[in-house]
Amino acid sequence: MQINEEVLGLVRKFMRELVPFNGFLGIDVDALSEGRAQLSLPFRPEFIGDSTRNPPALHGGLIATLLDTCGGAAVWTTVNPTDKVSTIDMRVDYLRPGRSEILLAEAVVIRTGNRVGVTTMRAFHPSAPGDAIAEARGVYNIKRAGD
Repeated sequence: MQINEEVLGLVRKFMRELVPFNGFLGIDVDALSEGRAQLSLPFRPEFIGDSTRNPPALHGGLIATLLDTCGGAAVWTTVNPTDKVSTIDMRVDYLRPGRSEILLAEAVVIRTGNRVGVTTMRAFHPSAPGDAIAEARGVYNIKRAGD
């Protein structure tokens, strides 16, 4: 599928308006290409999971949500835009605490089949792109339009 500004705009609109939770969190689609996605999440104080740490750490569920959303977006770039993509399974390895700053996620599709897509994802801060906060693998169901 060719990813142009029109398709990118449609995916952004879908992620923000048709998945209200993404809009509530402030997740934005930064980049898409076939089999790849990059999403961002601006920091808000409500995203702290452990305020007793010094410095405070982002909530793990927030990190997992961004990774999952990014993986689904990457799979969506490999199918028809009218197909549906939903999570079957995801594993997250938390590598270091997330800091009080913007969080990015990147996803790459390993394989897209007739019914299932598989991705790898990583979350990191733009201030330290080589230091992954978490890595994940996601498996997504693909419901083809017209099935």
